[in-house]
Amino acid sequence: MPRRARSDMIAETRGKLIAAARDAFSRLGYTETSMDDFTASAGLTRGALYHHFGDKRGLLRAVVETLDAEMDVRLDAASEAADLWEGFVRRCKLYLEMALEPEIRQIVLTDAPAVLGASVLEPSRRQCLASLAARLSAMMAEGVVRQGNAETLARLINGALADAALWIAEANDPVTRLASASDNLDLLLSGLKNEISA
Repeated sequence: MPRRARSDMIAETRGKLIAAARDAFSRLGYTETSMDDFTASAGLTRGALYHHFGDKRGLLRAVVETLDAEMDVRLDAASEAADLWEGFVRRCKLYLEMALEPEIRQIVLTDAPAVLGASVLEPSRRQCLASLAARLSAMMAEGVVRQGNAETLARLINGALADAALWIAEANDPVTRLASASDNLDLLLSGLKNEISA
């Protein structure tokens, strides 16, 4: 049997640690997660964690980056619709719906800002702003939404979505909050729609 490349072994070890931490952080939260327990569940040692991520915080950062990348893919897929407006609204609503998912609720919205600081989500926020601004610009060019400053509108919409997602995630009854947020998002976004395309 041929020997595996070192890069493949490194990627496999990192992947196992991220998957085990993701599961543990989602179920127990960062603070209650024992490094020994989740490294053992991955068939690895604490030494592997320290070698690849430095410490538990470094591993949390890697888990957050993984989840952010997956969220971006899902949001982009939700945006793909024949109708620009429908894709835009679908994207915004999916972002809110993700706040119900245990991994996102616990890891991205609760633990990441508390443990790593709000700046850990800054790259994701910048990407969201750029994506929203590009979509708004495209809709303005097509006459779907009213003319305005796409970057400013992107900041306003992103701020509202981010705050609502946190509000949903911290609730004892997040499903009820999601329903309210989704209904009121329709009301908020409808103000953008160009009357001739409504």
